[in-house]
Parts: sequence; structure tokens; C-alpha cells
Amino acid sequence: MSNQTLYNVAVVGATGAVGEQIIKLLDQRNFPIKELKLLSSARSAGKKVVFQGREITIEEAKPESFDGVNVALFSAGGDITKQLASHAIERGVVCIDNTSAYRMDPNTPLVVPEVNAEKIKEHKGMIANPNCSTTQMVVALKPLMDRYGLKRVIVSTYQAVSGAGASAITEMIRQTKAVLADEPVNPDVLPVGGLPVKHQIAFNAIPQIDKFTDNGYTFEEMKMVNETKKILGDESIDVTATCVRIPVVYGHSESVYVELEQDFDLKEVTELLANSPGITVVDDPANQQYPLATDSAGKPDVFVGRLRRDLGHTRGLNMWIVSDNLLKGAAWNAVQIAEQVIKGV
Repeated sequence: MSNQTLYNVAVVGATGAVGEQIIKLLDQRNFPIKELKLLSSARSAGKKVVFQGREITIEEAKPESFDGVNVALFSAGGDITKQLASHAIERGVVCIDNTSAYRMDPNTPLVVPEVNAEKIKEHKGMIANPNCSTTQMVVALKPLMDRYGLKRVIVSTYQAVSGAGASAITEMIRQTKAVLADEPVNPDVLPVGGLPVKHQIAFNAIPQIDKFTDNGYTFEEMKMVNETKKILGDESIDVTATCVRIPVVYGHSESVYVELEQDFDLKEVTELLANSPGITVVDDPANQQYPLATDSAGKPDVFVGRLRRDLGHTRGLNMWIVSDNLLKGAAWNAVQIAEQVIKGV
């Protein structure tokens, strides 16, 4: 439309995996862009990216980079967000951050549009994007909570190496080749954080994502606990998590057990989830159809299946939740928030 309002948009961390997905989605979604600024570290400055037929030169991210910008999407790490976001907000920019820097800040909305889009309007310049594993889970939990009430969540995750960055993907591929060739593995990337001890990821499962906290849980696990409560707006929900890294490139998988406050009909639950925004139900065990990480890769939805009543609790429900961690878990959720921002939600 000729009278459509156009916006100046900045992507901070433009050369990272999430940043690249954000740029692709802005193009695919025909986001109303007047000028797109691609920002990164000094190391990546000068590289060129083609966007909608135009060649854009990546610039080093500095405070003055945000002059005239309306919306900035950050995915360059928490330290960069803390260094630059305040300068952007001072210039009137609405910031959407993919890091953990502001997620638990009481003045910052933590948003999954299918769950709590109404929180966007409460922002004071910053809107936080949740942790990838939390995001996909709360998309499935929200309709259940609204219909039946939610008391308890027990989740075990099976998370893709892409969540730890490009170096983890490279390491998994290198190790896989080494194992198959009967050569030494020599791990040097995973797990990220904590002690210098590293473990093999090829043909393995590492029950550690991020550093351990004093309570025995990792920071990743505590993110799932605290962020779930904040997004759903209910501190009384019991949440516990065990987060595991597995040798998959894209797509986090989760085994989720929930205790509902009211009894449920399994067929009704299936229909409820299938009719909820952002969810695709794949639940046909007779034909071995259920969500797979390989099927979720490159797709924006949250996939839910293996729906079954718990054998030990009449209001217990088990399900399997899968989603592309770089899309709904990061880039797609951020772009969705940006679309809501310009609508004035």
C-alpha cells in the first residue's frame, strides 16, 4: 500500500545464526522497512548482505548507530545488549532482545505473542525474547492453562547443538567424522560454561547446558523455571527442568509432564491444541507419526504429539514438544513481537 508507514530497523548481531534468520524473516514477511541497518562487532563490519535486492554493508554497532532507528532486534549476546540497549532506548528505539540480559527484569515484558502479546504495550523501550526451550513449551502450556488450570510442569529437554552456536555444530560434525574413522575425538566446545572440562557430543548426550548454580540446577534449567512463571503470570505453578544437549543440529525436543487443576478429555485436549495459534499437532502413534526435530527444522510452528494421560495421576498429561530453536525459539518470536509493536498492540 502506498500509504503504509515504513520503519527504520536495526539488527544487532547480523552475522550470527539468529541474526541471519531475523534478516531472512524480515524479507519473507515483507516487514515495512524504510532503512535496514545491519550491525555487528568490528570484526564483521564491512561485510555485505543482499536484502530485497539491495546490498547492505554491515556496520560496527555503536551508540550512534541507533540514531533514527524505530525498532532494533538484538541477538549479539547479553553483554552487547547491556552495552548498547540503553543508548538505543534513549534515542526512542523499541528494543527486542534475544538474550537473557533483561528477561527477569520486572520492568521488562517477557513475551511470546501466542501467550501474552498484551504485555507488549507495557514496555519501556525493551521487550525480552524468552529462552528458546521455554518459548516452545509455553506455547503449548498456555491453552491448557486457560482451559483446565495448571499446577505442575516437569520437563526434560533434548536440545540441538545449534543452541550453543556455530562452533558447537562444527564440533559435532568433526567429532562424528572422527568416531566413524576410529580417530581421537578431543572435545573442546561442549558443555559451554563452568569448568574447562569438555565432553564428547557425537553419539552422546550431555546433561548440562550452561553453568551449574548453587542449587544443583543449571542456568538453562532455572531459565525454564523462572521464565515460564513470568510468561504465564503465575508464580504458584511448580516447574522443574532437566536440560540435555544431544547431537542434533536444529530443533529442540522436550518431554513435558503437566498436572492440570481440572480433569480433561484427551480428544478435547488434542483439538484444543490443534486449534491454538502457532501449534501443529502431530499425534498418530498407530502410523508412527509424532514430532521430529528433523521435521521441525526451518518451520516456525511448535509441534506437539505423543499426547497421553498419565498412568499415575488422573489429571496428569504427557506430551512431546518440538520446535526449531533458531526460529520460534529465537528469530521468529522476535519478528512476531516486532510486527505487534508496529501495530501498536
